[in-house]
Amino acid sequence: MLGNAFRKLRRDLAFRHGRRLRQFNYWLLARAAMTMIWVLRLLPVDRALNFADRAARRIGPWIGRHNVAVANLRKAYPQKSDREIQAIASDMWGNMARLAAEYIFLDALFDYDPAATKPGRVEVRGVDHFVEIAREQKPHIIFTGHLGNFELLPVAAATFGMNITALFRPPNNPYLADYILSTRRSTMGSLLPSSTGASFALAAILENGGNIGVLVDQKFSGGLETTFFGRPCESNRVLGTLARHYDCDVYPARCMRLPGNRFRLEIEDKLTLPRTADGSVDVRATTQLLNDMVERWVREDPGQWMWFHKRWEMTGRRRRRRHARPRGEAT
Repeated sequence: MLGNAFRKLRRDLAFRHGRRLRQFNYWLLARAAMTMIWVLRLLPVDRALNFADRAARRIGPWIGRHNVAVANLRKAYPQKSDREIQAIASDMWGNMARLAAEYIFLDALFDYDPAATKPGRVEVRGVDHFVEIAREQKPHIIFTGHLGNFELLPVAAATFGMNITALFRPPNNPYLADYILSTRRSTMGSLLPSSTGASFALAAILENGGNIGVLVDQKFSGGLETTFFGRPCESNRVLGTLARHYDCDVYPARCMRLPGNRFRLEIEDKLTLPRTADGSVDVRATTQLLNDMVERWVREDPGQWMWFHKRWEMTGRRRRRRHARPRGEAT
């Protein structure tokens, strides 16, 4: 009895101290990040972004997630040499560092003006789609992936007067989350944190004729079993489910980095969604279609995607089922 009580007390203390240590680590990381932000603000925009890129390419290979990125790249591109794989991983770290640094300079970076005659840092393709979505009094779904600076897409939407609510996943670090959320809200319009009940909030927005923006290239535990780069993965069904229920138009959108710290934002033609025999949107086939769209984008410039994400990790239940022996097989 005393032994059990002692073990419980020890677990409680370990949990309490572990939580405090985790919070301290979050605070320490946030302080370091804010110091780096202060330093970058002292530099001109291009110098700051180029510095962040160079630093990340040196530091990235020493981070544990680098091994995850390299392993994913080898499985996605078995024909590529180790040198090519490492080059893509280096581009990825540069891209991620630029993305982080660009939060500081969003106002200066986004200089697109539909009436301007001289090109700026940002060019837009699919202007007609931006205008049409903003004008139509009906719900739309716009989806993208973690490519280039995907954060510029809602900024562009706001420029065209598009009323859109973007679903986003806040960082685990609460101190950094507060900073990023305040930065996003000042330039990107309405934001909806990804959490329990978010799908109901998205449904309410569509119900009222609003528009939503969704990132679709992350692992979703317990989601639909689909494929990405020919490998099994789990994907969120929410976009397909909402499209079926509201029968609304779905548009692909992406951001591409261009040389010279420039960007191309693009909304492609709306998708023709796969249908079931009764004419309703096929949720599983639609979810796979989204994966295929993102895969096409990634293949065009793999260094602009976040390969360190565990996109192909399956939940334990499915992993066990996949490797289970057939019934009656001898052990």
